[in-house]
Amino acid sequence: MWSLKSRFNSFKRTHIILQHLGMSKHTNAADEVLLERKGCAGVITLNRPKFLNALNFTMLRQIYLQLKTWEQDPETFLIIIKGAGEKAFCAGGDIIEVSEAGKAKQKLAQDFFREEYIMNSAIDSCRKPYVALIHGITMGGGVGLSVHGQFRVATEKTVFAMPETAIGLFPDVGGGYFLPRLQGKLGYFLALTGFRLKGRDVHKAGIATHFVDSETLGMLEEDLLALKSPSRENIADVLEIYHTKSKIDQDKSFILEEHMGKINSLFSANTMEQIIENLQQDGSPFALEQLKIINKMSPTSLKITLRQLIEGTSKTLQEVLTMEYRLSQACMGGHDFHEGVRAVLIDKDQSPKWKPADLKEVTDEDVNNHFKSLGSNDLIF
Repeated sequence: MWSLKSRFNSFKRTHIILQHLGMSKHTNAADEVLLERKGCAGVITLNRPKFLNALNFTMLRQIYLQLKTWEQDPETFLIIIKGAGEKAFCAGGDIIEVSEAGKAKQKLAQDFFREEYIMNSAIDSCRKPYVALIHGITMGGGVGLSVHGQFRVATEKTVFAMPETAIGLFPDVGGGYFLPRLQGKLGYFLALTGFRLKGRDVHKAGIATHFVDSETLGMLEEDLLALKSPSRENIADVLEIYHTKSKIDQDKSFILEEHMGKINSLFSANTMEQIIENLQQDGSPFALEQLKIINKMSPTSLKITLRQLIEGTSKTLQEVLTMEYRLSQACMGGHDFHEGVRAVLIDKDQSPKWKPADLKEVTDEDVNNHFKSLGSNDLIF
């Protein structure tokens, strides 16, 4: 049987991960993220291991303000971000909280995405070298906290995915910028199917810049902190030494290597209908597996995601984040996001009732409305 079959049981596992994002009970806000000066660096630790370090609004605020402070501090040469515990770097945003606010027309539904995207942009433009240790689950908002930084260090326990189409959302946090810039049509495939990359594959896909053995992470961090007034090159040299030493899965080919030809041709269409027709006509076990997965996703999410990626290819990150903010607010005012959260996180019946339920019923006008300017409420940088 086709070698990736077991990976696609990951659809269920992704739902289990998403469920953690809905479990958040407020602990002491001061402890949810630790912000410390150590050696030459500012160290950010996402500290909600029970909830897979899911991001809430308070955490976003704290991280952003500290990032800006360290950026101006002449004694801070480097910023490191990591997650507490062994399971996750950050599995995403606190989705239930955002959905409840959206349904109640509360300001959090606007503020959360605004704050998050402003932070994604701040990471991208940060004048200090930024090192994200993406050990464990890295999804959604966790991708936004890492992928725009200069250095992203994966381990054999890293699990990367953007599973948003399964909950009636879209791969945001700058997904419209970085996904279409991955090799071939890989980003389109990851965005539409929510496929999970693990371990060294996260590096081979171009999402991580380095790969190290998880057992050496502590030593790597110590070596970075011990640098004296380091330059970007000094930091890169340390990361490269650890990367070169790592032998785990060194000789394994990229999990999607044998399918990249198909991914590049099947996912190159400009409409979801055409992608689905391509998959049906191809008829291979790989293509049919993708078809099965795509058919479970929100039809509206699929269409807005495809357009988001196509438009994102020619936009700057900030232009993409402005576009994604419009999409986020349209999703907050729509049906599928709240239904996806209900089905996956609240009732956990895993059978969302999408409206519209069929791709054919999602009109061009529906899609266009998601991309409309919010006027004075637009996110402007």
